[in-house]
Amino acid sequence: MTVRIVLSAALLLCAGAAHAQTVGGNAQPAQQSQPQAQSLGGPVVPGVCLLSREAIFANAAVGRAASARLQELTQAAQAEIDAQRTPLEAEARALEGQPDNAENQQRRQQLAQRWQALQQQAAHNSREIEATRAKALERIANEAQPVIAEAYGAKNCGLLFDRNSALGGNFANDLTADVVRLLDVRIQTITFERERLPQQQPATVAPGGQ
Repeated sequence: MTVRIVLSAALLLCAGAAHAQTVGGNAQPAQQSQPQAQSLGGPVVPGVCLLSREAIFANAAVGRAASARLQELTQAAQAEIDAQRTPLEAEARALEGQPDNAENQQRRQQLAQRWQALQQQAAHNSREIEATRAKALERIANEAQPVIAEAYGAKNCGLLFDRNSALGGNFANDLTADVVRLLDVRIQTITFERERLPQQQPATVAPGGQ
């Protein structure tokens, strides 16, 4: 009965892979023990440019600020669950080893219902944090779009690819570092609060149903 209820740990602005990205270059190999692959270079392809949106979010000042703010909101949402979980755990410990009489059976049933309600609340909090993350990313993307267009024009690009999809080649036309620099000039931070979503009603079983 002492199951720990924790909000989803993956609700951060950037995935773990984004932290391995370097602005304006390739990611470092994850395992140094593997033999180093032959470097793929070659000539610069005129008009073909690259961009890593993940590296922009991870390295731009506004992305770092938004990530820190989202972490604060995630911790606050988890604290709400912890405050309710602690007395339930204490009650569960108090019921351990108690006689299996009608009174204690009723208490255990009520406690199980409260645990279920808390689990639903934790899931709801996670959905709100995820909605907050998505909205913050959308705002940053909107701020970055004119900056990307500016860097795209400055490099005389005719085609833009996601850098993370490139297996190798000449990365001289990687716009990521320029976009981060220009975005830092445009905006340093954003402010936002936790998104509030309507509570989902638990599914009900029709009379006679399984």
